[in-house]
Amino acid sequence: MFNKKTIEDIDVSGKKVLVRCDFNVPLNESNVITDETRIDAALPTIKYLLGHGSAVILCSHLGRPKGAFNMKYSLAPVAKSLSEKLGLEVKLAKDVIGEDAKKLASEVKPGEAILLENVRFHAEEELNDPAFAKALASLAEIYVSDAFGTVHRAHASTAGVADYLPAVAGFLIGKELNFLGNAVSNPERPFVAILGGAKVKDKIGVITNLLEKVDTLLIGGGMAYTFMKATGGEIGNSLLDAERLGLALELLDKAKAKGVKLLLPVDNVCGKEFDNDTERMICLSGEIPEGWQGLDIGPKTIELFANEVKSAKTVVWNGPMGVFEMPNFAKGTLAIANAMAESDATTIIGGGDSAAAVTQMGLADKMSHISTGGGASLEFLEGQVLPGVAALNDK
Repeated sequence: MFNKKTIEDIDVSGKKVLVRCDFNVPLNESNVITDETRIDAALPTIKYLLGHGSAVILCSHLGRPKGAFNMKYSLAPVAKSLSEKLGLEVKLAKDVIGEDAKKLASEVKPGEAILLENVRFHAEEELNDPAFAKALASLAEIYVSDAFGTVHRAHASTAGVADYLPAVAGFLIGKELNFLGNAVSNPERPFVAILGGAKVKDKIGVITNLLEKVDTLLIGGGMAYTFMKATGGEIGNSLLDAERLGLALELLDKAKAKGVKLLLPVDNVCGKEFDNDTERMICLSGEIPEGWQGLDIGPKTIELFANEVKSAKTVVWNGPMGVFEMPNFAKGTLAIANAMAESDATTIIGGGDSAAAVTQMGLADKMSHISTGGGASLEFLEGQVLPGVAALNDK
């Protein structure tokens, strides 16, 4: 799955190139983009293609228009932003495979770019309808996949078009395959994975797969309390996935059998209420009194986890250590982010909340790689086949 052709492996000069980007950007009530990170992430691929004489046809989804045309989800603000960033007019087609798209696609010249309207204005996109995929592919001669956030879905624009065109990865996906792929298949050791977040069920696949690969697994966040309870500890009113107590024990046993060091928090910052300003105290793990709930890892755990990060050569992190949206319960997440920032290891942030936390804390540029796909990076770490990657041509 990691050995895929990229745009540098083929001749794109003079060719019409359809590029699937991830322009699913947040908009405010006035339809102004509030965070342009995803647009910026697509620029290296677009600039490379323009600079190598390609006529570029960009496409993406935005929001969930549920297969119907809805101006609220138009890519017009994205076309405007791209035009400013690229220093050339990026015309927006009024449709995706209709007359206007065909006209603009036939007229676009090498060194120019156009943007198709939101692919999800067609229900056929998410159904991966072959006729829709074929019509989309007919606009171009080469397909470039560069939307890592959507490759875990087999949609027409992420997988279907690859049935009709030579299909390669852009720089963004190339980088994801390089960092996540190496971490999962060929990590420099010691390999430490840090998993947080609220629900055990969301991470079962990841834990199971990583137990085959890592030297050390650190578990924090809300899901740690299910493991504490499973081993006979008292967790007060902390988050509990009662259905998965047996599974938590199985995973602990599996770690032991594999010789993987699986570490749970040894102390916790607990609150009376789920509120930033609630009364707080530090409780040892397994000794959280009734009426209190664990909302972050404690100081001893921070030290324990940070030391593991310091001795690692590869670190993958997915999921916050506590309720990091509340400043009083964000210390654990911040400490892990700082430990990774100071580390000499290859440091990989697996998308989602961890990526948001690291960016919010101003530490993004200190990490080796921040994955752009929450769901996709999770499925990658689970060892699942990602349809949008599997569809690309092998080297």
